[in-house]
Amino acid sequence: MTLLLVVAVANPLAALFGVHVLGMGQISYRFDGTNVVLVIGGALAIVVGLLALRHMDDRKGVPLAADLIAAVRGERFPKGAAEHVPGLFVAFEGGEGSGKTTQSRLLAIWLRDQGYDVVQTREPGATKVGMRLRAILLDAAERGLSARSEALLYAADRAEHVEKVIRPALYRGSIVVTDRYVDSSLAYQGAGRVLDPEDVSKVNAWATGGLVPHLTVLIDTPPEVGLTRLGGAADRIESEPLEFHHRVRKEFRALAAAAPERYLVVDGTLPQETITRQIHDRVREILPDPVPRESEDATGTMPAIRD
Repeated sequence: MTLLLVVAVANPLAALFGVHVLGMGQISYRFDGTNVVLVIGGALAIVVGLLALRHMDDRKGVPLAADLIAAVRGERFPKGAAEHVPGLFVAFEGGEGSGKTTQSRLLAIWLRDQGYDVVQTREPGATKVGMRLRAILLDAAERGLSARSEALLYAADRAEHVEKVIRPALYRGSIVVTDRYVDSSLAYQGAGRVLDPEDVSKVNAWATGGLVPHLTVLIDTPPEVGLTRLGGAADRIESEPLEFHHRVRKEFRALAAAAPERYLVVDGTLPQETITRQIHDRVREILPDPVPRESEDATGTMPAIRD
């Protein structure tokens, strides 16, 4: 379109502009209609190119330079592409016995019933390496583990989790539902273990490449209630004193209050059916269309979300 426009107006515009000579001391520059046409054509080409990139960019928000550099280096996921993926990322957070594991499982089942490709996962222990780390982190016999070591082990599990499970699923367009993510480290190691929250945040941002969930569901349950729901022997984290769990809950609530547009906070003392309904209502708002756009254009088919 730009080329046709330039061809159509080039000669008339060049003739109307004529020839002008700009003198700068002993130097002169001859500026005629041809120069004007080339300048305008170049400006239009830039505008059309930017509009085309905006419509066809498969990693919206990622700088073009970063994408090109990643392609030259052979990197599959360029830095900065964390939030700009085809899939949907939902994380469940909460204290011990909050019900987040149950609700994450129920959400995954509901989404599969709608026809979505769902990857249900958890932290720690979603990978082979993660299973070994989980055994160390939750073993009640590991009482000598320092707070910093604990934070680094969780970050190591998360780095493996993101690289091997979450990112590949998101890039192929799946919905990822994870039981715990970065907020758990900020709450448990940052507030619970009283580590510098900035340090914990930086370590996990580096471990995940900056990957942030589209939605974080916080099941807010008082520790006095959640801890009574646990069955079997308590693991290393569950056996911490009540004050520890109160600090964890307070930090979870603070994280949600700082970014309310990205969080859904649900009262964990409500009946399970009520909690599930609230989660479904919120997730509906961000679900991708399960029917390809091409199919809609050809048949007029509209997606149907079932209760």
